[in-house]
Amino acid sequence: MKIIHISAECYPIAKVGGLADVVGALPKYQNSLKSDSSVVMPFYNYKFTQTNTFDEVYRGQLQLGFQSQEYRILSLSKNELGYELFCVDIPYLLHTSHVYSDNDTYRFMAFQIAALDWILQFKNKPEIVHCHDHHSGLIPFMMAHCYKYEDLRGIPTIFTIHNGQYQGWFGHDKIPLLPAFDSNNFGLLDWNGMINPMAAAIKCAWKVTTVSPSYLEELMYEANGLESLLRQERHKSIGILNGIDSEVWNPNKDSYIEKNFTLRSVKNGKAANKKYLCDTFNLDINKPLFTFIGRLVEEKAADLLPSVFREVLSSGKVNVLILGSGSDHVEGQLNSLKSHFSGLYNAYIGYNEKLAHTIYAGADFLLMPSRIEPCGLNQMYALRYGTVPVVHRVGGLQDTVLDIGDGGFGICHDQVSVSSIVHAISRAYDFYNEEKSFAENRKTIMQIDHSWDKSAKTYIDLYKYIK
Repeated sequence: MKIIHISAECYPIAKVGGLADVVGALPKYQNSLKSDSSVVMPFYNYKFTQTNTFDEVYRGQLQLGFQSQEYRILSLSKNELGYELFCVDIPYLLHTSHVYSDNDTYRFMAFQIAALDWILQFKNKPEIVHCHDHHSGLIPFMMAHCYKYEDLRGIPTIFTIHNGQYQGWFGHDKIPLLPAFDSNNFGLLDWNGMINPMAAAIKCAWKVTTVSPSYLEELMYEANGLESLLRQERHKSIGILNGIDSEVWNPNKDSYIEKNFTLRSVKNGKAANKKYLCDTFNLDINKPLFTFIGRLVEEKAADLLPSVFREVLSSGKVNVLILGSGSDHVEGQLNSLKSHFSGLYNAYIGYNEKLAHTIYAGADFLLMPSRIEPCGLNQMYALRYGTVPVVHRVGGLQDTVLDIGDGGFGICHDQVSVSSIVHAISRAYDFYNEEKSFAENRKTIMQIDHSWDKSAKTYIDLYKYIK
């Protein structure tokens, strides 16, 4: 089965969030099931594209309304990704040092049209076109209704919602940029007086998926204005839990961490990585290490973290280490805590892939108090490295973490508030001091299988069902 994934992000080429991790792993696991999955994404000016060689496989002329621009399709020359990678190169538009910008309506519309123009030239057309988030949300509409793409009309389209909060809205004045279509179908693009690529994809895709079963149910009632549409299209929607790339996230082989470890050597391995973190960030190795890795935004409840940490660090019982970036206000508050709690607290503002892996390997607990978490991958990485997740019961966190009080292996809380998060940390601290139970739990969580194997097969079964 020939499958094309279309996405704005893909790890390791360009990553902003979990979307990249999914698109960088799912095709590889699908190919292990004897499929022919490939990825089409923009050609950004990133380290990966600067340090790898690409071959031109197609050159065409892109038409955006009355404007014409040349584009190229590039293929990765020495490909060890586990799937074919194709990049749409539009100089001065996509070839930037950033994935997202203020000009994204124009940039991603050009990307989608160029991708479809190229696919239109195929002798052997794909059997499935799988679109990811609003950056590729116009593709199901264009394939079904733009005259230009009539030959693609019979190809099934899948649309995956990774984060329903971001929908790609733009005004009606941009409609002339799209290839011609019957104006009677204009309503498929419009939602509440704006052109909404995510809404259009939900209406036009053959199937809609979300990145966890719980997130699908949550979207029926909280989807940034798309609730009624998603309820209307519930019959063609399915929640499929994301997986993680167990080859990349493997404590026994991970080249980023200080000391590799297995189930048998987890005690010494975790201790060595924790020592590195404590030495590097001036923390107390004899105290439990709580961490947060991610975007410092309200969606992740990062605005509550400064108050949470002031309270828990005042006890002098725990360490806290932060890795992330986002709101300038939150960054400033987190940085200001360094001088007040030296020896127990530190923060790295920014992103560092090596440090992230080492934190998963060395920390005792990972905090994820998210208000919204469609799936969440960090908790799965943490489990793989023997780090206990402390999570808000929402979205994919609810699907992947079961509380120790319910016979599970993590710490869960039901409210997003300073007091709820502090209480969860207090429970985690007490669990840490139950040394035998904590050590046994560490081995248990390392054996939980959250690889892509099951989810990749579920997607393949879905493709076969709609073909």
